[in-house]
Amino acid sequence: MKDFRNIAIIAHVDHGKTTLVDAMLKQSGTFNERDVIEVCVMDSNELEKERGITIYAKNTAIQIGDTKINIVDTPGHADFGSEVERVLRMVDSVLLLVDAYEGPMPQTKFVLRKSLALGLKPIVVINKIDKPSARPDVVLNMIFDLFVELGATDEQLDFKHIYAIAREGIAKMELTDESKDLQPLFDLILKTVPPAQNNTSVPMRMQPANLAYDSYIGRLAVGRIYEGTVRAGMTVTVITPDGTRKTNKITKLLTNKGLNKIEVQEAEAGDIVQIAGIPDIYVGDTIAESATAEPLPSIAIDAPTLKMDFMVNNSPFAGREGKLVTSRQIRERLLKELEVNVGMKIEFSDTADVFTVSGRGEMHLSILIEQMRREGFELQVSQPRVIFQEVNGQKQEPIEIVVVDVPDQLAGIVIEQLGKRRGEMLNMQSENGNTRLEYHIPTRGLLGYQSEFVTSTKGEGTLSHQFAHYGEYKGEIERRSTGSIINGFDGITTPYALEGLEARGVLFVGAGAEVYEGMVIGMSMKDNIVVNAIREKKLTNMRSAGADMAVKLTPALDMTLERALEYIDNDELVEVTPKTVRIRKKYLKEFERKKHGVA
Repeated sequence: MKDFRNIAIIAHVDHGKTTLVDAMLKQSGTFNERDVIEVCVMDSNELEKERGITIYAKNTAIQIGDTKINIVDTPGHADFGSEVERVLRMVDSVLLLVDAYEGPMPQTKFVLRKSLALGLKPIVVINKIDKPSARPDVVLNMIFDLFVELGATDEQLDFKHIYAIAREGIAKMELTDESKDLQPLFDLILKTVPPAQNNTSVPMRMQPANLAYDSYIGRLAVGRIYEGTVRAGMTVTVITPDGTRKTNKITKLLTNKGLNKIEVQEAEAGDIVQIAGIPDIYVGDTIAESATAEPLPSIAIDAPTLKMDFMVNNSPFAGREGKLVTSRQIRERLLKELEVNVGMKIEFSDTADVFTVSGRGEMHLSILIEQMRREGFELQVSQPRVIFQEVNGQKQEPIEIVVVDVPDQLAGIVIEQLGKRRGEMLNMQSENGNTRLEYHIPTRGLLGYQSEFVTSTKGEGTLSHQFAHYGEYKGEIERRSTGSIINGFDGITTPYALEGLEARGVLFVGAGAEVYEGMVIGMSMKDNIVVNAIREKKLTNMRSAGADMAVKLTPALDMTLERALEYIDNDELVEVTPKTVRIRKKYLKEFERKKHGVA
């Protein structure tokens, strides 16, 4: 009988999950001397490395003596919360990682509620105890209060806790203990996490909690074997949630050792594996050895809360920078995304050039757009829109819980801004010159707010949000009080023209940039204005040709994809190419905008 322990690491974004997994991999002897070990080695995706966050849940495994510990590193950002929920079905316990200063944050609360509801008993790891501002004892009390608030059972309230400095690979049971490694954590996992059930005497049943894709072997189902033994070449029955049964054959069976996927011939109950050979497998299906097996309880996937339109790029600069520009290529890429991105939905409309993509939040959708542009796609996307529901004839919208930490003197500004955006204050606490605000606010109220928040708090505030529930429609919310500076002519911008426009607002382009009619080149402080950004200084015999050299322009605001999605209004589009992010009006000509009432 084999000994498996299955755990997930859950935490708010940037509380140190991936750093802790790195240290566990290094200290368990998983890497050999020849391996090159990176920082945050689990964040293998290019975007994850750049942003320093985990986007996709990933499996790894370490061997401690005779025990194999399967570890799942989960995303900490709210938009990828649905992935965390599914992962929790594969494990027997969770390491709840909490920052020794910040304490429990919205994502901590969300994933903890899900794990308590599944009957899991968490191990609490209080990380970053070496911070000068660390307050581990206070944070431990905050966590206990959170357990009580979320309705934990008496057994769950009796949770084990440990202190850690993940960056240095140190864990200790008490703050006063001397420790040089993570051995106390490994001992606690072996002592506290129940061994996975290893019943191999019955026919095999397993359930995918996640999907992966390999260009050589196709779609992979990632899941835990609940009963029996699975073998490569085995004929299995796939049972969908609606009761349909179909027969397939497992072509390959993979298991984890450290960061490597190892092909094996068989795996036993309790282990987490990846199987290939079932092209239409989906999360929540049951894979069974017996054709008459009972299906496992299905996994519910949270519905998306935001949607946006993806369109073929039809701007005057279309096709210049991207290799993949047709609606067929965009459609194929979106279908491929559906293979693995379970929390996303895509509607293919009657007009072949528009695809409506729904996701869990702005970050969820912008990650897909960013990946597509890096792959060579050119496309246009619309303003994100909230998905409303109708319950008993009443219109409902997604409500988020928001936690804001700001210096005391700036709290008033944030309270005023969130009030205008229909936020309802739940809690307010002030400590050591900092104020923590908790709000319920419609998702619509948060769209486009991040940059305004950073500006008004001078970069000293932090804002975290998490979907809470659907609630009553809160009425109209003004999203943007500024207008756009719209270029009226095709050509190249001149310093002379831009110098005159600087007084009108913030510019998004510098001198020498190629622009077209209907392109948004800046933000006006009042209404939309159409300008000539290519105007040149007329030279006469009284002026010298070098006079323009004296023009000093303020550097243009760098329009990143996230900023552009936050900024645009409902009559504007973001043009995304491998090299550039531009903002344009839906109707490029001024007479067209007047005709449609959006001038």
